[in-house]
Amino acid sequence: MPELPEVETARRSLEPHVVGRRIIRVRVRERRLRWPVTPGLAARLSGLTVHAIRRRGKYLLFELDRGHLLVHYGMTGSLSVCPPTRRAGKHDHVDLALDDGTTLRFHDPRRFGAVLWVAELGRHPLLASIGLEPLEGGFTAQALARLARGKRQPVKSFLMDGRMVAGVGNIYASEALFAAGVRPSTAAGRLSRARWERVARSIVDTLSQAIEAGGSTLRDFVGGEGKPGSYQERHAVYGREGQPCPKCGGPIGHTRQSGRSTFYCPRCQR
Repeated sequence: MPELPEVETARRSLEPHVVGRRIIRVRVRERRLRWPVTPGLAARLSGLTVHAIRRRGKYLLFELDRGHLLVHYGMTGSLSVCPPTRRAGKHDHVDLALDDGTTLRFHDPRRFGAVLWVAELGRHPLLASIGLEPLEGGFTAQALARLARGKRQPVKSFLMDGRMVAGVGNIYASEALFAAGVRPSTAAGRLSRARWERVARSIVDTLSQAIEAGGSTLRDFVGGEGKPGSYQERHAVYGREGQPCPKCGGPIGHTRQSGRSTFYCPRCQR
């Protein structure tokens, strides 16, 4: 599933092609996504201008004259800008024709994503309970420690909980905890302030580096211009079970937490 760096990469790549453009036509081929496409989407969007593209956690938010278009990639979704002559494929579910002749197309083979019109963002249930944004000023060790106080939940599961921290999924939680030297199974409530300082700094650094690299493409993620990410080439632990740790040379370990694969170094992470 695309995580924060992939969604932010998509936002940045779409911005120059979409912001300032007017939507002249909408075609919905398949409404049955994880959350069904908003009924009457064409009538709601036609004629509106896109004034900005923002991100909240893993959601893209297109600011319009009236309301917002909310897009979530789910597991396999993507948005791309393409010429109107490009024939839609089986999994191309929604097209927004723009006034410069291009088309913004939502593609989602597994249909776990979302394309929704939202009148007021603050009241929408998908956005109301999202946690701290790692790339904003309120993301501090103090804030993390306050949220984690008394929790026995493993720190990796805590970081992946969208109600605590926005957008940090499996890949970047593993990578950030390795950089911080913290074992993923450590109870979040037992981390000292000093260790939270390391974790907070590592999350910001890891996400920032991943965004610069265009995210991680493990299967089919591409940005808005159709380019894959390259951060997977820099993964220190994720997907590297049994391979040498880049710090100590020992084998990378693997376990499962909450049904998800976790990669870590048994020597470097305590």
